[in-house]
Amino acid sequence: MAFLADALSRVKPSATIAVSQKARELKAKGRDVIGLGAGEPDFDTPDNIKKAAIDAINRGETKYTPVSGIPELREAIAKKFKRENNLDYTAAQTIVGTGGKQILFNAFMATLNAGDEVVIPAPYWVSYPEMVALCGGTPVTVSATQENNFKLQPADLDKAITPKTKWFIFNSPSNPSGAAYSHAELKALTDVLMKHPHVWVLTDDMYEHLTYGDFKFATPVEVEPGLYDRTLTMNGVSKAYAMTGWRIGYAAGPLQLIKAMDMIQGQQTSGATSIAQWAAVEALNGTQDFIPENKKIFEGRRDLVVSMLNQAKGIACPTPEGAFYVYPSCAGLIGKTAPSGKVIETDEDFVSELLEAEGVAVVHGSAFGLGPNFRISYATSEAQLEEACRRIQRFCGACK
Repeated sequence: MAFLADALSRVKPSATIAVSQKARELKAKGRDVIGLGAGEPDFDTPDNIKKAAIDAINRGETKYTPVSGIPELREAIAKKFKRENNLDYTAAQTIVGTGGKQILFNAFMATLNAGDEVVIPAPYWVSYPEMVALCGGTPVTVSATQENNFKLQPADLDKAITPKTKWFIFNSPSNPSGAAYSHAELKALTDVLMKHPHVWVLTDDMYEHLTYGDFKFATPVEVEPGLYDRTLTMNGVSKAYAMTGWRIGYAAGPLQLIKAMDMIQGQQTSGATSIAQWAAVEALNGTQDFIPENKKIFEGRRDLVVSMLNQAKGIACPTPEGAFYVYPSCAGLIGKTAPSGKVIETDEDFVSELLEAEGVAVVHGSAFGLGPNFRISYATSEAQLEEACRRIQRFCGACK
């Protein structure tokens, strides 16, 4: 009898975590490495949010919390959805988890049976298909190609849906591509979903506040209220509020689903950290003034990286509408010989040779389900980004 569970054979480690770890190991050995693999803002958590956490400690808010979150945070979440997304949820329809990952995992754990299919547009966040597989479901990936700006086409969504489809995962702005769907683009997708009443929608809005130029964010239920009774809208404080380490994600949806997720969480972790929850109350209810300031910095970084990468031989980099990633193609380098003498046959070869030759750590696109591309996080200083892009230009120029 095998000791480890069969489910482990269906999943693989997170590529983004692996790249960040490799970069740390090389730095520890004295290598000059620029790590562009992690999806984490380099800004500090705003002072008003940190103060709210300190105040919570001083008030003695250090006990166990209700499984689904403290009432104050669940109320703040309901108000946020009304204020920013024009969505009506009661506090009882919300749930707080230890990061967005737990929200997603518990939703799948609560709903998936063997044979249930989950439609996932590619490129996708690396954890989506692995979570589905761990929970016994079958991930069904559908390519959203670079020719379509990494946006899923309605006809392709329609074709992917079968009688076994239980969920459609939607992420805009996207990790890894940064692609964001306009109201009209979303309406075309929701029109398809309205034709298939057995399909639920899990929308990951984690990068909602990080869109650029004149782009206006919208979420599926806002565009098509007819999906209200079968949509889980997930968000969190990690990206826009620079609170990755606080580990607070949240969601709102039909009461039956929220209760099922609460039951699972009650046997799993119970409530999220009390102090982090009080900090999240301040994040949602307090000043939002720093968000446009940070967006402006991110937008400048995006423009810098896109410009410099498009000057690298063999690289083609679209301009994304949101998040803090670019997802350039390295198709022009496939078949070339790296400075080490190795022939670059895949995007994984490309990122491996780039790291060895120039000390720039990025994530290969095949980890996100679509290559030959690679993901760069531009959530770091302009000086670091300029140097990284110069190294990428030099590496690409040295490939023959």
